[in-house]
Formats: sequence, C-alpha cells, structure tokens
Amino acid sequence: MPDIKLKSFTIKGFKSIKAIESFKPKPINVLIGPNGSGKSNFISFFRFLSKMLDSDGKLQEYVSFLGGSNDILHDEASVTNSIDAYIEIETESGYNEYEFSLMFAKPDKLVFKKENYRHTEGKSVKKGDWISCGVGHEEPRLIELSDKSALVTLNSLKKLVVYQFHNTSDTSAMRLKWSSADGRWLKQNGENLGSFLFRLQNEEKAYYQRIVRYLRLVLPFFDDFELYEEFGQVLLRWKEKGTNKIFNSGQASDGMLRSIALISLLAQNPKDLPTVLFLDEPELGLHPSAIDAVAGLIKAASTHCQVFIATQSISMVNNFELDDIVVIERKGRASEYTRPDAKALEVYLDEFSTGQIWEKNIIGGRP
Repeated sequence: MPDIKLKSFTIKGFKSIKAIESFKPKPINVLIGPNGSGKSNFISFFRFLSKMLDSDGKLQEYVSFLGGSNDILHDEASVTNSIDAYIEIETESGYNEYEFSLMFAKPDKLVFKKENYRHTEGKSVKKGDWISCGVGHEEPRLIELSDKSALVTLNSLKKLVVYQFHNTSDTSAMRLKWSSADGRWLKQNGENLGSFLFRLQNEEKAYYQRIVRYLRLVLPFFDDFELYEEFGQVLLRWKEKGTNKIFNSGQASDGMLRSIALISLLAQNPKDLPTVLFLDEPELGLHPSAIDAVAGLIKAASTHCQVFIATQSISMVNNFELDDIVVIERKGRASEYTRPDAKALEVYLDEFSTGQIWEKNIIGGRP
C-alpha cells in the first residue's frame, strides 16, 4: 500500500448523495450501478473538492458552471440546505483531516457555515485540536493559510485527483498543440498529453518505453510517437507500422486518443501518481482488449496509490475481485452505497466471474 492513503470520508447533501458516512476505501474501489444511480456523482464530489481548493479561488465560479447551488444540493435547497463533508488522510507522519459545511445562500450560491482542519503528528490515538477557518466566507480559507498544519493538510487534499478523458471532440485540447514547458504532470483532462509524453521521452526513457509497449498491445498498428518542439509547443504525433507517413492527434479516433491518455497516465513513473486516483468510465470507447490492458495497469497502480473507478463495463469488472466492488443503487431520491458480502457469495465465485455475478443481478447494481 502507498505511504499516503484516503482513510475515511463522509459526504452529505451533494447531488444524489443524501449521505455516505464513514466510508473506508480499499486499495481498489470499483463503483458499479445502473445509469443515474450516482456513480458519476460520487466521482463528481472529488472534482468539486479539487475545484474548491484551487489556488485561484474557483468555488463560486464552479458552482455557477454546475448550474448554481440549487442544482448541486441534494433534492434542491428546499430539502437540503448544505453540503457537509469530512475527509481523513493517513500518512507515514500522522493524520490530516478536513471538514466543511457549505450552506445555501441567496440568490443561488454556497457559503461556508463551517471549515475546519487539523494535523496530528505520529500515530497517537489522541488527535490534535481542530482549527477553525471561520464562517460566512465564499471561498475556502484553507488555501490562504501558511501554518504547517494548514499547508500539510492542503497538500494532501490536492493529491486526490480526478481524471476524465471523455472530451475527444475536434476542438478538444488533447488534439491541439500545448506548451512544451508544461509537461511535468498529466493534466486531469489530458490537454497536455503531447507535452507530457515529450518530457517522458527525454527525461524518463524507461517509462516512456513502457507506455509505448502497452500501446502496441492495444493498437497493433502503432509503432512509436514522433514528438518534437515547434516554437515552444508540442503536438501529439505518431508513426504506424508499414508506412513512413506521420500522423497527428487530429487524425486519431476517439478510442485511440483515450487509450493513449489512459495508458500514459497509468504506466508513468509510479512515484508521480496522485495519492488517490479517480477515473470515471475509463472503458468509454475502448476495445475489450484495451479494457483488459487498462484494468491490468489499474491493478498495478493500486500498489502505489488508491484507485476509484466508476464503470458500466462487464469486461472491466471481470478484471477485479468481489472485495473491490462498491454497488450503487437509487433508493427513492438518494443513492445508496454497499459492498457485496464476498464470504456469503463464495459459492457463486466457483462458477462465475465477478462481472457475471453482477450481470446476473446477484449483487444488485442492475437496472
């Protein structure tokens, strides 16, 4: 297991999530359920947290982008007037905890009713004291503080990263040139994919070659990337077997572009993976053989970081154990999150794969 892990969290009042209390993640957490059950809302909360803790103060802007506070609160403000959350991250040196409550405020925004943090050195049962950031502010104050506890807590929270490579339209950033100087980390939507691979090619050859080998497995025609700097920018280009022609990202199919982004993320140097990695429907547009390769990389990554994936793919689920599964179903207006009882289902495991057990509706999570 990694040295840093998401130990526990509680989410209340966010979209279809009425309440998830004291959820304790495992190294791999595979979220399954029918359309509209709340898989994406689960992932969306951590994207919301990431935007909220952006150093530019983007909370109110992001709330507006999502349609306003009334669209984010569970069943609207008339039913739920606040989003409440608690997050605990365990490290080698101790514990970092963050809790907040964002309440509805007219005309349609969210303001902090509570924002607290604490850092506990060592593994002492006695936790440190909570420190309050005050009340009534519209942007998080944690990002403004400079004391050690605040900095350590903020740094650990920023390592919870949501990746989604769904936007592969003709004008998506993945298909365009990007600054060669901005390739240290792969961005959450893959917009700097060419620059990221260009850096790996020049600075971390072994991991670059690892990515190329995996791509050759899922894209048999693929030979190698053709990456170079033009006026400080890099465009994703590649060569194919049997031809001297160079292809560019504008010619890539959606599935190919997503395969490149996912494999580049998961096969990079493990020390550069985030503390917790969230992937929403990574199988989208991928061939079954590519799904198996991505699942294998997810399992390898889980020895270095915790992984959450939301999926609708039987093929993806077949690659994981029943203990990895989190079943999400809508009960009335709220999403419910449960783990299958693997011990009680042992008799089925002798005959069926994990995906087949899900497909046959033995564990729920089906329409």
